Amino acid sequence: MRLHKLRITAFGPFAASQEVDFDALSGAGIFLLHGPTGAGKTSVLDAVCYALYGAVPGARQAPGTTLRSDHADPGTPTEVTLEFTAGGRRLEITRRPEQDRPKKRGTGTTRDKAQSLLREYDGREWTGLSRSHQEIGEEVEQLLGMSREQFCQVVLLPQGEFAKFLRADENARGRLLGRLFDTRRFAAVETLLAERRRAAEARVRAGDEKVLGTAQRIAQAAGDCADLRARPLPALQPGDPGLAEAVRTWAAVARCSARERLAVAEYALAAAEGRHAAARRAAEQARELDRLQARHAETARRAALLEQAAPERQRVRGLLDRADRAALVAPALDLREAASAACRAAAGAEAAARAELPASLAGAGAEQLAAVEQRLRGDLGALGAARRAEQRCAETARERAVLEREARSAEEQLRESAEWLDRWEETRTALAARVDAAQQAATLAEQLAGRLEPARLHLNAARRRDALDEDARRTEAGLLTAREESAAAREGWLELKEARLRGIAAELAAALVAGEPCTVCGSAEHPAP
Repeated sequence: MRLHKLRITAFGPFAASQEVDFDALSGAGIFLLHGPTGAGKTSVLDAVCYALYGAVPGARQAPGTTLRSDHADPGTPTEVTLEFTAGGRRLEITRRPEQDRPKKRGTGTTRDKAQSLLREYDGREWTGLSRSHQEIGEEVEQLLGMSREQFCQVVLLPQGEFAKFLRADENARGRLLGRLFDTRRFAAVETLLAERRRAAEARVRAGDEKVLGTAQRIAQAAGDCADLRARPLPALQPGDPGLAEAVRTWAAVARCSARERLAVAEYALAAAEGRHAAARRAAEQARELDRLQARHAETARRAALLEQAAPERQRVRGLLDRADRAALVAPALDLREAASAACRAAAGAEAAARAELPASLAGAGAEQLAAVEQRLRGDLGALGAARRAEQRCAETARERAVLEREARSAEEQLRESAEWLDRWEETRTALAARVDAAQQAATLAEQLAGRLEPARLHLNAARRRDALDEDARRTEAGLLTAREESAAAREGWLELKEARLRGIAAELAAALVAGEPCTVCGSAEHPAP
């Protein structure tokens, strides 16, 4: 805000109109308002405050006091007009307090109500904006960013209100100084750091919750453990100091206990697996014995069948011999049958055949034709009979070879069976002993099978415990990082706050002038600005 002109009429000690040109006074940059006691220095400042807010500071506005000059002519109204610039706008405020004036007719006085007028200069002329006390007050507070009380504490602080400023609470002084020195940037940084601190605390609580969840899963995986019953989980909540360390100590105890139980379970598992392998080998030997016994029974059955088939085999051999002898005369019999058929056919076809005979045989007699036919048919019949005999002979040879192979195989199996029967008593005794051992091993395997599943459960629990330990270590590392970030953020916030205070002190110190009163304490001496 920049003041331009102040006109005072019948206000305070000023009976006549007085005008202060602040533009002329500010030509050198600063000016000093001084004079003897009672000269009206405070009244000038009161007039500025009254023009802006419609009231004067402190006790001077107490009931029973008046702003009107006692030396003014009764017909001269009390009026204060202030022309100033704020927020890039040039404004003028004229105020008249509630006052008595002589009546226009007759004798006596009439009380006029307080009046206010706000005008704005747009570069060409003055334009009226409002005559409402409330609207003008709100407009001034919005432009200056201060209420009347704050204006009196800061701008008029040397006028005896320093003690009131010091007695104001921290929030009031903070709001006032924040508006004066534009600490919004520092407030934004403080808000950001506070949010980061809350976020870091939230991450710490989330990490603690994850650590507790991991510890609870470890306890569930460990089951009914005497060490854990003797040392339960720490009774701490997420965010409590020392939670991670207490859980880590508890987890170390649980890990040691689980490792001991794991070693015992692994030893029991190795022993059970060894016994299980021995039982499996014994079972395989028993299955091999059963297979050999089944093979022996099958061999014996086939030997009995061969023994029963011996007469049939002799009969087949006789048939084969007869077939071999019949094969010798079969071609002649076939030729005889073929000749008879040919003769019968020739009698019917002789006439047709003679018509088709060549010229050389046209006059041949029956004997000559028969001889020729006989010769030709004999040749053809001999060839066909030979071919069929050859085919039957090959088939017979193949069947004979098959039968001989089967006979040799049966004789070989019979010989093996006889040898195995010779060793049967010794083998049966050994196999009986192995069957007994296998039965004992199977019984032991059934007993160990009930202990194998708990051992596997303990092994799985130990492995899951190791995985949860790894999760706990990672969670603890994240928690430590979050706490370091929270500490670093708080240190940064403290540094910024200290810098903010130093900046406020530097701004106040920069405004000090040697020999001039301090705007905060009013002292003219500045030993350590």
